[in-house]
Amino acid sequence: MSAAVGVLIVDEPQDLCPTVRATLEHLPELETVHEAHLDAIDLDEPGPERVVALVFVDERRVGDALARIGALKERQPRLRILAAFQALSGADLGALLAAGTDAVIARSGSPRDLSTAILALAAGQDCLSGPRGEPQPETGEALGLTPREAEVLRFLSAGFSNKEVARRLALSVRTVETHRLNLRRKTQTGRLKDLVTLARQLGLAPVLEEPRPARH
Repeated sequence: MSAAVGVLIVDEPQDLCPTVRATLEHLPELETVHEAHLDAIDLDEPGPERVVALVFVDERRVGDALARIGALKERQPRLRILAAFQALSGADLGALLAAGTDAVIARSGSPRDLSTAILALAAGQDCLSGPRGEPQPETGEALGLTPREAEVLRFLSAGFSNKEVARRLALSVRTVETHRLNLRRKTQTGRLKDLVTLARQLGLAPVLEEPRPARH
């Protein structure tokens, strides 16, 4: 088999940027494969997996993506799956992971980011990372979050109240409440459990507690 990593593109959207496919087809480290070839690929051999399924998720038909991922995993349990999407709720992200998705990435990322993610999964990494193991930037672009909303999400997912978030970020309580309403609208949830899951999936760094003043 070729030393290049095979990329199985699933449910490619019609509006996909031509540069994305060109990158996947012409990078020497990657080669696109057809689904018909999947059963002929032996992923049970020792060593890193050499095929990654890139599944494009339509937020209007998440169920279709879940069914496709489940079918792929049934055919090849060791197949690594990368899901690309524009905007999803925390619940949908959780469903994708439960179905067998190994990692997610925003469609707004660059072709180079996409190819790096595919190579990381093929190398057996459990999570996406940038060059030399550096974590991905803390961003909520995948859900259309602003940098400030992503920062507020970090604190809310850690269990901070609106007042505590306002103090830590030097904002007014009303401003935090507005950000929280925007988060609820964009993520379709306000439950702490969902916010914690979402923060982890977006790679947001955990909030460290401030040291408490010593009592005299």
